[in-house]
Amino acid sequence: MKISRHWKTLVASSFAAVTLSGLAGAPAQAAPHTDVLYNSAQRNFTDGDDSAGRADLRALLGADPTDTEALALQAIWSQYANDYLALADSMARLNAIDPGMAAGTTHVLNAINAAVGTLPNPLPALVGPQTGIVVLGYGLLPDGGLRPELENRLTAAWLQAIASPFSPIVVTGGNPQNGITEAEAMRNWLIARGLPADRINVENRAGSTVQNALFSTRMLRDLGASSAVVVTSPNHIRRAVADFIVAGTHVVGATTSLEQLVSQLPPPARQNQRGIYLDATRTFQLATSR
Repeated sequence: MKISRHWKTLVASSFAAVTLSGLAGAPAQAAPHTDVLYNSAQRNFTDGDDSAGRADLRALLGADPTDTEALALQAIWSQYANDYLALADSMARLNAIDPGMAAGTTHVLNAINAAVGTLPNPLPALVGPQTGIVVLGYGLLPDGGLRPELENRLTAAWLQAIASPFSPIVVTGGNPQNGITEAEAMRNWLIARGLPADRINVENRAGSTVQNALFSTRMLRDLGASSAVVVTSPNHIRRAVADFIVAGTHVVGATTSLEQLVSQLPPPARQNQRGIYLDATRTFQLATSR
């Protein structure tokens, strides 16, 4: 039977209290509460305090060296910090405890590296029916209308759809305004410009890039597509590519609009990769809190 984190902590704390009470003059001390440390680490990573987040993980793993989620987080954020000794140590320990989690963490790290090296491309890829075209939503106007940023994405998607006429299309995005979701508004825009309605598949639940990737990946599999061209804005493409790769989609194209393209061509500086790392851990479905 697997013992939960709460009960392991409670038992360890009780054992420590009993043991220490038998030592002359020694006050009883409880073992560190590892859930508190895990939650603190996640908050610190979100807030940009990587040193504090990694210190929380070291303290957690000192108390529970077998915590696989903490080891995975330690590996991912050690790569972000360019601390390759800590990365290698975390992966070696994770491999020894849980090879499946280690393989998943390696997949996340590879996805991040691939995403950082992705070049936004305004030219459509030439792909066949086994490759879906996935268009990511962007917040609608209060009346349900499309913002210019979303129209730019849809223009790039329309060009991609014309270049690959046999590829299924997935429009993804929830966040309804005036009774219409992002995905439904995108579908209407594409149909109005001549694309067949039965070619466009609506994913209207996603409220984030992470959910875009997770929900669209399931839809692509149901459609029989084994890969995808991801369509979004140049300043969003690398984060989206990382999320889709982590979710299990083989990304073969990263199509974007022309707006802001030139400024987004160089790989982002390390501090600008934070969003990619945060999203990748969430798409991997490591707990954000426990």
